[in-house]
Amino acid sequence: MVDYEPGIYGGVDTHLSTHVAAVVDSTGRILATKSFPATSAGYVRLSAWMAGHGPVVRVGVEGTGAYGAGLARHLAEIGVEVVEVNRPNRQARRRRGKNDTVDAEAAARAALNGEATAIPKGHDGPVEAIRVLRIAFCSTRNTRTRVGNQLRDLVLTAPDELRRILEPLSLDARVARGARFLPGELTDPIEATKAAMRTLARQHQSLTVDLDRLRGQLDTLTTAANPALRAATGIGPDVASILLVAAGDNPERLTSDAAFAALCGASPVEASTGKTVRHRLNQSGNRQANHALWRIAMVRLTCDPDTQAYAARRRAQGKTTREVIRCLKRYIAREVYGLITHPEPVTDITDLRPARLAAGISLTTAADDLGTRPARISELERGTRRPPELEQRYRAWLHEKTA
Repeated sequence: MVDYEPGIYGGVDTHLSTHVAAVVDSTGRILATKSFPATSAGYVRLSAWMAGHGPVVRVGVEGTGAYGAGLARHLAEIGVEVVEVNRPNRQARRRRGKNDTVDAEAAARAALNGEATAIPKGHDGPVEAIRVLRIAFCSTRNTRTRVGNQLRDLVLTAPDELRRILEPLSLDARVARGARFLPGELTDPIEATKAAMRTLARQHQSLTVDLDRLRGQLDTLTTAANPALRAATGIGPDVASILLVAAGDNPERLTSDAAFAALCGASPVEASTGKTVRHRLNQSGNRQANHALWRIAMVRLTCDPDTQAYAARRRAQGKTTREVIRCLKRYIAREVYGLITHPEPVTDITDLRPARLAAGISLTTAADDLGTRPARISELERGTRRPPELEQRYRAWLHEKTA
């Protein structure tokens, strides 16, 4: 049973240019509805209008990650509790019809009766900076892939004179060669193809520069935002940015690791009936976060002894590889939840490489003495992969060599 706190409950149906608001009392009776412009001044007027009907207990806002982001931010700043409201029930909408006032009233009642309880993501911290940079990163990466495919297709259909030269080359070599083309008269198909290839190749080069810069920025921001998450095996800047954005700037809104797993679509869903007891895959949730968990699992299956031992044990119990990966994703979701909500202090590793270089020790020498590969030592020094056991042995070995 929901305990209704005396006061006013609000609901807002958000749009690009206007927001329609409704207020109800603690019994669910509609007090008033009104439309306001979706501007900073409109947010102030809307909050003052709601407060004019009594003390505001809670406001349900639709689309707090889109059209309602500015309003949710304003209400949170003035101390009003905001909850995320999903779109109205389809059956109720079919019976009662659809308009903005009806949606605002439904949002207010959802805030009142406890149907809407989700706390919106925060958009005022380092994770928001990561989110907007990730948008540019993904767009640049996808565009570069498309340009590379177009260049490949041009080579495939190019006149034989060009095709013989470019077909054996890798993409990077084609880009470098195409960017140096000096086309002549464009009425000649060969020269026109050269002109098209040069344009695409130079676009590819420019996008590569932008992509490297954005990747470096995401690397810096994710490391600063959560060093413990970045230090975990299999989590680089791309995966870390996906998981941090999924949790938001206020990860305390996630009540448990089960809630985070459900958010990532990594929790099994009950599908039992009668005497049949079973679960099915969760195909909802944040699919990018689900993919990030899959990437972590695949990396650990190739290099993490504990994960490999777990997978072997589960296969011996009759689990298929796909089922093992699903189990791993759920365990990884629990680990990531702990790293995001309660990150542990991470030892500083920026002193490792300078100490090795000052002692005149090569990567190969260090790797041979520690029984590993030079690439593993390099990854450890750069922080891209930090196996705790190797880090401890390397630090002790380096201290011994430089003492």
